[in-house]
Amino acid sequence: MQKMDLLQGTLDMLILKVLQRGRLHGFGIAERIQRLSEEVLSVGEGSLYPALYRLQDRGWVTSEWGQSESNRRAKYYTLTKAGRKQLEVENEGWDRLCLAIRQIMQSA
Repeated sequence: MQKMDLLQGTLDMLILKVLQRGRLHGFGIAERIQRLSEEVLSVGEGSLYPALYRLQDRGWVTSEWGQSESNRRAKYYTLTKAGRKQLEVENEGWDRLCLAIRQIMQSA
């Protein structure tokens, strides 16, 4: 199946969503997005880590060092209360965007 590019701003929302289920390290976040999208979406390190740093700067995620499943040192990210609130805002915006696109696509 062909991989698809993410709309600008969508990656932040997807990261917040996958962190809603609990803390994950960067590779785990990318892996979960890929798995949940049934291999359609793939997030590279060059996009993932700048997004994580941006979310951390905004106070939507926190991070701490820990041990990965393979016994390696890894930075784990956790959704904050502010991040949960932002996820609600992002979800509402996404719903509006999808509705608008659907209306345009069905109008012709």
